[in-house]
Amino acid sequence: ATTNHKVKETVALELSYVNSNLQLLKEELEELNSSVEIYQNDSEAISVPMIPLGLKETRDLDLMDPLKDFIADHYGEDAALYEKEINEFMDLRQAMRTPSRSEAGLELLMEYYNQLYFLEQRFFPPHRPLGVFFHWYDSLTGVPSCQRALAFEKGSVLFNMGALYTQIGARQDRQSLQGVKTAIDAFQKAAGCFNFLKENFSNAPSLDMSAASLNMLVRLMVAQVQEGVFEKFVLENTQNNFITNLQMAQEAARVEDVYTLVYRTMMHPPVKDYVPFSWTTMVRVKAEHFKALSHYHAANALCDFS
Repeated sequence: ATTNHKVKETVALELSYVNSNLQLLKEELEELNSSVEIYQNDSEAISVPMIPLGLKETRDLDLMDPLKDFIADHYGEDAALYEKEINEFMDLRQAMRTPSRSEAGLELLMEYYNQLYFLEQRFFPPHRPLGVFFHWYDSLTGVPSCQRALAFEKGSVLFNMGALYTQIGARQDRQSLQGVKTAIDAFQKAAGCFNFLKENFSNAPSLDMSAASLNMLVRLMVAQVQEGVFEKFVLENTQNNFITNLQMAQEAARVEDVYTLVYRTMMHPPVKDYVPFSWTTMVRVKAEHFKALSHYHAANALCDFS
């Protein structure tokens, strides 16, 4: 093809066409995964949307032959006796790729994560790689990453647990006391997942699991928890008096502080070029909104009550 000028031009044209299609798909995926409208609750009442994360996607993985070979070589047993158990493990992995947005989905991810611990202890010795590659895609950009290390698989599953908690938190009806309590709990657990990931998994090949991104996600989840705390206070304190207004002003100011910190984190490289524009805009708007609320309630306290 390279010696025929006409064929070379045709190939280059087709390649540019394919690449432009890939770019369009990538942009559509980024828009879908970064949209704050997805996973919100279905209530007709107006509520400020929370920021959820999309789950990381992964490819199919066939562990049958690598595990059977290891069983035969390392343990000296008939590998055919363990086909049923290997198939059960692979079925579990397939199921955890599409968990339901509920406690059942979280339990499924946790079950698979726990199985990976035992798999790592018995079948993934550091001195002998199995030759198995784990493929996962970035949760925001869709960019693929690949590693042999089982730690990448464990980290990706843990990331999906955190992402699933954000989706559960975002879909709650925060006009009710129970809904806002559930949302607070979900975002706290999401922060815990991302913080554990930041402290225990290093050298992640994908941007969403880098230390800088995880630090930003932890702060974002903490801010959304604080926003839920403010909403909970409003629901629990309906009386209009001096003390209540001052306390609301304080709670709103606290929310503004944490969202301002999140915004500064998002504006710092390398996160700045990675975080979706809709996220940074929403965080900036929320910081200004709660700053205004704090002034409003402080003014109410000072002007309406002697």
